[in-house]
Formats: sequence, C-alpha cells, structure tokens
Amino acid sequence: MPQITVPEGVVPPVVPADPEANVTDLLEDTLRRSPDSSLFAIPEGDGWREVTTREFHRQVIALAKGFVAAGVQPGDFVGFMCKVRYEFSLVDFALWYAGARMVPVYETSAPSQIQWILSDSGASRVILEDADLVSRFDEAHGDLPAVTDVWRIDRGDLERLVEQGAEVPDDEIDRRRSIATGSDLATLIYTSGSTGRPKGTMLTHSNFVELCRNAAVVMADVVGPGSSTLLFVTQAHVFARFISVLAIAAGVRVGHQSDTKKLLAALGSFKPTFFLAVPRVFEKVYNASEQKAEAGGKGKIFRAAARTAVEHSKALDAGRVPLGLRLRFALFDRLVLSKLKVAMGGNVKYAVSGSAPLSTFLAHFYRSLGIRILEGYGLTETTAPLTVNVPDRFKIGTVGPALPGNGVRIAEDGEVLGKGVAVFAGYWKNEQATKDAFTEDGWFHTGDLGSLDSEGYLTITGRKKELIVTAAGKNVAPNTLEDPIRSNTIIGQPVVIGDQKPFIAALITLDAEMLATWLGNQGLDSAMPLEEAANHPAVIEEVRTAIRRANRSVSRAESVRKFAILPVEFVEENGHLTPKMSIKRHNVLRDFQSAIDDIYASNSTAHDVGE
Repeated sequence: MPQITVPEGVVPPVVPADPEANVTDLLEDTLRRSPDSSLFAIPEGDGWREVTTREFHRQVIALAKGFVAAGVQPGDFVGFMCKVRYEFSLVDFALWYAGARMVPVYETSAPSQIQWILSDSGASRVILEDADLVSRFDEAHGDLPAVTDVWRIDRGDLERLVEQGAEVPDDEIDRRRSIATGSDLATLIYTSGSTGRPKGTMLTHSNFVELCRNAAVVMADVVGPGSSTLLFVTQAHVFARFISVLAIAAGVRVGHQSDTKKLLAALGSFKPTFFLAVPRVFEKVYNASEQKAEAGGKGKIFRAAARTAVEHSKALDAGRVPLGLRLRFALFDRLVLSKLKVAMGGNVKYAVSGSAPLSTFLAHFYRSLGIRILEGYGLTETTAPLTVNVPDRFKIGTVGPALPGNGVRIAEDGEVLGKGVAVFAGYWKNEQATKDAFTEDGWFHTGDLGSLDSEGYLTITGRKKELIVTAAGKNVAPNTLEDPIRSNTIIGQPVVIGDQKPFIAALITLDAEMLATWLGNQGLDSAMPLEEAANHPAVIEEVRTAIRRANRSVSRAESVRKFAILPVEFVEENGHLTPKMSIKRHNVLRDFQSAIDDIYASNSTAHDVGE
C-alpha cells in the first residue's frame, strides 16, 4: 500500500488510508466481521423486525441486480426522494454495488428545486416514495427530458426490480462494485441554498470510507458493539447520510421514524443507545417537558430540577461535586430527571448534535440526565463532521477537536478553514465556485467564523456572510443572540437585524405547536389564532423576557433594542427556511421589509425591549 503523506495542520489518521477502497467495502467488512448481527430493525406492528447484516447484504445485491437489468450503467446518477426509512440505505448501497450514484432530493423540495437538482446532475432515473412526492415531481417532469424511468416505493417497484434482476450473475455485481476507487465520485449532495441556487457537492468514496473508519475508532464508545440508533433526521441531509453509512461500517443497529409526533413512542420501544438531532429537537423536548410539568402544577419543581442538573454538570467539569449538591441532585433525579430519560427510551447514553450551536444550559442539563450531547461541526462540503466532541475528548460549549485525518485553522479574518479526508472534491460543473472555495494552499473556506482554544477545540461564533455591521461600525454575529432567544418555549424563529442601522433589533415568529400549550398553562385560550397571539400582552411580555435574557450575554451596542412579532411561521414552503431548518436570511429581509422599516421609523409601533 502506498505511503500517504499527512498535510501540515491535519491530525494524523488513526486508520491507514486505503486509496483503492470504496463505500461497498464498508458493508463487505461488516459482513465478514458479524454476518448474523442485527444491522437494521424495521417497524412491524407495535415492535421491530430485525434485519441481519447477511440479510441486508442479500437484499442490496438483489436490488443492485434489478438496477442492472433495468439498464442502469456504472457512473449513472439516480435521483431519490423519500422520508426517513430503511429503503434509503438499501437503495443507496444497491446503487453503489451497481456502480451508480444517488442524488438525494429533500422530500420537502419544491418542484422548481427538484427540476434544478435532477437536471443539473443529469439524473437518468428517479425513485419516489409515494403519491405526494410524485405530484411534486410531476410538476417538474416536463423539464426533465433525461429522466427515462420513475420508480415508486409505495407501488412495489423495488420488488419488481428485484424480480427483473434475478438472472443477472453475481460476477457482474462483483465487477461493478469494484470499479470505483477512493477518488471516484460517490454521490452528489446539493447544498440547501440558503445563499442562492443549490450547488452540487461532489463527495468521493474516500470521503465516506476514511471518515467512517477513523470516526468508528475515536467514537467506539458511541458506535461500538451493542450500540443502536433511531434515525429521524432526513437522510437526504449529509448529517444523517453520513451516520447511515457509519452505522453500516461499524455494525450499529438502526431503526427509522419519519413522523416526529411518534418519536417518543418509537424511542420507548426501540430503546436506542444514541441518536442524532439538531438543537431544535433538544429544545423542544425540554420545553415540552417543562410545559407538561407546568400543566400538572409542577412547573416550579421541574425548573428547580433543571437548575440543579445544570449546576451538577458544571461541578463535574470543575472536578468536585459538593455533598449538598449531590444530595439535592439525587432527589431531583429520582423525582423528575430519571422519568425524562425513561421517556427517551431509557438506554440513551449519547446524542450527536449538529447544524447549529446548542445552548450550554441544555448541554449541561442533558449531561446530568446521563446523556452526553456530542456537538460537532461540518458542512455538506465536509461530508458532515469536520470536528466533533468524542467521549474521551468532550468539552461543553465547543464543537470539539478535528477528527483524525482532518485539520482546522482560523484565518486572519476569523474564518474557519478545513482540510483533510472529509473535504469534498469540488462543486459539480462549477469550476469557478470550486476555485473560490479553497485557499491557494488548499484549505477549504467554510464561511463560518470561529476560534480554537489551546487544546484544539473549535467554537463557532457566527456566519461570515451574515455578520451585521451597525451604523456605528459595531460587528454583530446574529446567532449569538438568535440561539438563546430561540430556546424560549413559544418562540419559533428569531431573526436579528441591524445592518447599517442605528441599533440591533429582531423579527420574531411564534412556535404554533408550543404556543397552544403555553397559552393553556397561562389560563388563556389555547386555540388563540397566531395573529391575535402576536399582539397579546402576555405573549409580548414573554418574548421581551426571552430577549432580555439573551441580551445579558452581549454588550449594550450588540443587544436587541426593539422587536416585532410576525403573525406567521417561517417554513420551507414559503422560502424562509432551508430543508435543514436554517433561516434564508435574504428572503426574510426581503419579504418583511415593511416590518423592518417600521422598527426603525420615528413613529415605530415595534416593541421596546427595555432594560
């Protein structure tokens, strides 16, 4: 095997690189290691039906033969739209075994987005989950002449493909799966388009193989023998896609639940040892628990338990837990905290969080429940994790050190730069964007601002393009305020504004789901329409309190002075959120310009935050 030189500034890998390996080798390795271990569990009645590694491999080969029989050629792109489910991994690996590549499309994508992604990638075939996705695809299909076949999961098309491929010889699949080497393209994942038209991110087989093999070693406590996870984050996103592949590489038992309303029930029956989620999920679990306690007349007890849990976690970090705190924590753990852990399945030891910063309050709170939230950082362009807190290198408030095989450094302007096995090959059919994405010495511009401490732990402080410069010249990173404001029970999305303005302000939307519960707990009409709630004194005061709390963490010049509550919710369909629930700031500023103008008008009707 050739000697691989580790670039300067990159953490040496813990697993020797194999430039000839492709993603199918990960499944082959797991098959040799543990053929009869449960690799997946599929919902069946009130329980789960186990699928061993051997059975999954058999199904992958059978479907790969079906793709071959249907005319799919090595190098072809196949579009795929579906919710979180077992078939995502099945199709993903079957395409790789057939020598083809998947182009995942978010199941929430609009017809125009579907048309762009499939036409830009040159996808020749598409797999859709059900009639709902078919209807959206049909609106775009007229502009997709290259698409020759459309297969539907709900109509049994995958099973029919398997039947068609019965005569394809095993040797043909062995040949096809061995064509790709590490430097070859494994998939195209399109960026979420928060700052313009989505770009096709070219991820190679080595991106997945080397990242998985190194992550499996340093995160062995999370993904080692006996581990299991319940996926509910869309697999079209690079975060869940990477975890799906890592789980197969490490032999993790995986279940799926696409309906978040059934999530707690699924956690209770599946009993995962870890799961992945975005910070908003952790906030909602906490807020829902608090409001449930409030409805039962135990709100004060819950909040006291939460404060004690956070104090206990911080004491653990300090190296000493005083006796009084230990006794108080033990009491609240028995009365409150242990019940919340049981509601999450009872076996969860770790959670992996990404896409946005998690508040240190929640990180400490869940840690005292016995759940370590391992925050990580990465982008589509870094195959998800560039850095991550691992069990033996864990520091709350950071997104961890660089994973082995990767490196992070901070540019003079504060931008985070990345390099290593996780970093993509470039943008599909976009040489200029690819060139612009890298420094002259090959480091990737992430577009995020951050800092590194003396031990190499990364902290993200903002998004470079979203930095606000006030009329007085003060630089303000919006997420520094938005993240703590968003943690409030009734707040959906805050958008901090103030570029070239005399002061910082905020547009606020309400979380309709949590608002109803909160209103009921306040003795108000839980069915109050959003427009009425946005003008209700109690709601205004609750939002004001949340903003004041966030303001304590910044200087006066950076603090929010005024706010407006919008009588709408930001959703992907109206162009205000990306599929991963990030704010499309430009669209929000454009669509709510009148509200912004009012905030800065001399006769403004916006609400003052006060001291």
